[in-house]
Amino acid sequence: MTGPATLDDPHQWQQALRAQFPIVTGHPELAYLDSAATAQKPQAVLDAVQSYLTTSNANSARGTYTWANRTTELVERTRERVARFLGDHRPERSTVHFTGGTTDGLRAIARDWLPGFLRDGDEIVVPVADHQANIVPWLEVQRLLAREGVHVRVVPMPYQSGSGDYDHRALAERAGPRTRFVATTHVHHVYGGDMNVHRIRGAVGPDAVICLDAAQSVGHLPVSVAELDVDFVVFSGHKALALPGTGAVWARQERGPAFAPGGWAGTPNTVGIASLEAALDWLDAAGVERVERWTAALAARLTDGLRRLDAYEVLGCPLSLAADSTVQRRRSIVTLRHHAIDSGDLGFILFSHGFMVRSDHHCQGDAGEKTGSVRVSLHVYNTVEEIDRLLSVLASLP
Repeated sequence: MTGPATLDDPHQWQQALRAQFPIVTGHPELAYLDSAATAQKPQAVLDAVQSYLTTSNANSARGTYTWANRTTELVERTRERVARFLGDHRPERSTVHFTGGTTDGLRAIARDWLPGFLRDGDEIVVPVADHQANIVPWLEVQRLLAREGVHVRVVPMPYQSGSGDYDHRALAERAGPRTRFVATTHVHHVYGGDMNVHRIRGAVGPDAVICLDAAQSVGHLPVSVAELDVDFVVFSGHKALALPGTGAVWARQERGPAFAPGGWAGTPNTVGIASLEAALDWLDAAGVERVERWTAALAARLTDGLRRLDAYEVLGCPLSLAADSTVQRRRSIVTLRHHAIDSGDLGFILFSHGFMVRSDHHCQGDAGEKTGSVRVSLHVYNTVEEIDRLLSVLASLP
């Protein structure tokens, strides 16, 4: 992809990128506002998939003919591509493993690595108000080890009241010398906030292993493993403009035993890997920093409009609602409730006006919200006009 990244005007830049999403431009009457569930795909990704399937489709690391060699090279090249995209300055020491997505990657760490790392009396920190995919695997490990006579204590991640952000000071007080593993989330899938993971290391010390669920950040904003100082980064390809069924685990390989998924390595999702390489190339050409600025501006416009509507509550940090807020850290996700209309009903009403949103509990953990809500999640193909039209419809409801 060439051209759009050089445009200085943000609206021209965005329009040039939006035009590359056939499903979006093919349905101008609809506004897709559910990118936290899955992102739409640009033409470059669709072309890469078709090109791979019509020119090189073969298995990886199992043949010596041309198509097989090309596929093997694709897989290894995309491993390197993922490391570069994550800002890994020491790729010779780290590894990248392809998975079926974030959930699959987190379960691989829990199933194949964590049991061998923990000892009787160790502690693990679990983010009990984050996505279930970043909670359940760690609790399963605790139960598995308990059956073997190894007792591991679960320390619930502390949160700030009202905002849903991690409470790093409280975490520093709870963490101790037996705190061995900390599960974290980069951008919260309900509250839309950057969880300030860069502060976790200072709270838990230099030896604890930190695992980062980056499902809502990779492909939406720059992610630097060098700056975050985490040991694992796990993400899904389909939320980063690639096809469903692919994702990756980046492993630093410095603390604890070496990570490698257990069992026999079967056939990888080669077409998904081809789409992931194309998606990361597209995002780099578009400028991930510009994508982040665009979606954050749309989220700020939406929250600023919602705070003027008394019928609605916006979940997450209340100080970040105003567009000119100095603490605006909401990324591409805004979750809301109407005080009188059930979230499921509100979702149907919005779809009748052409808005596709998610309306339920969003797979949040038991320590999270008890009442359903409507989540608006954005990407670079969304527009100012869509946000203003959404606010107009929401304002019209009693």
